[in-house]
Amino acid sequence: MATRDSDMSGGTGTGTLQRPAMSRILQANPVVAVLRAGHAREYAPVIEALAGGGVRSIELTLSTAGVFELLPELTSGFGDRIEIGVGTITTESEAREALAAGARFLVTPVTDVGIVQAAVEHGTPVFPGGLTPTELLAGWRAGATAVKVFPASTVGPGYISQLRGPFPELQVIPSGGVAIEEAPDWIRAGALAVSLGGPLIGDAFKGGDLGELTRRAERVSALVADAVSARSGG
Repeated sequence: MATRDSDMSGGTGTGTLQRPAMSRILQANPVVAVLRAGHAREYAPVIEALAGGGVRSIELTLSTAGVFELLPELTSGFGDRIEIGVGTITTESEAREALAAGARFLVTPVTDVGIVQAAVEHGTPVFPGGLTPTELLAGWRAGATAVKVFPASTVGPGYISQLRGPFPELQVIPSGGVAIEEAPDWIRAGALAVSLGGPLIGDAFKGGDLGELTRRAERVSALVADAVSARSGG
């Protein structure tokens, strides 16, 4: 599914842009879990524990070995109840390999227009990373579903309201140092979703209690849901 924006450049021209839409899974619970492990074969039980707590948008980072090889198996095993994307993508060739392997969304730590366009052509949601207004606007104009403010902990939630002044249409997802208790602050500030790694995953890949991981997932899901409801006046 895609939404149509007027003018790919963000101006007032006559071109159109098919911007891939946010998934229904992420709409239902706007939390992305960022997973890093020694090897992708460690992912399945952690994904299951996160899903048990309501977090069903899972980013597998390319800093982990075996992601491309095991992605089809993981996607097939979890089916439609989970969406698995690939993150830490820094080249267009990695983007196309991730798409071919079945990634449901792409995430980058940088603003690379070629990566964004590869995802847009495929109709797949893409969240390019950036920090400065120039970087974020470039990713948005290229067709990003939302731009990833990274590292978010260096600027804080107030940065979104500052960006919305000159760029009212910009959709933002903070990532990098977002704590569980801070997640609702970002939502109230206008974030489309929040992305959490270490604060959510904790010691899950080091023999930690997966029941505790599920409880952390439940906690952040509840906090974000309350913030979304408050923001919408519900």
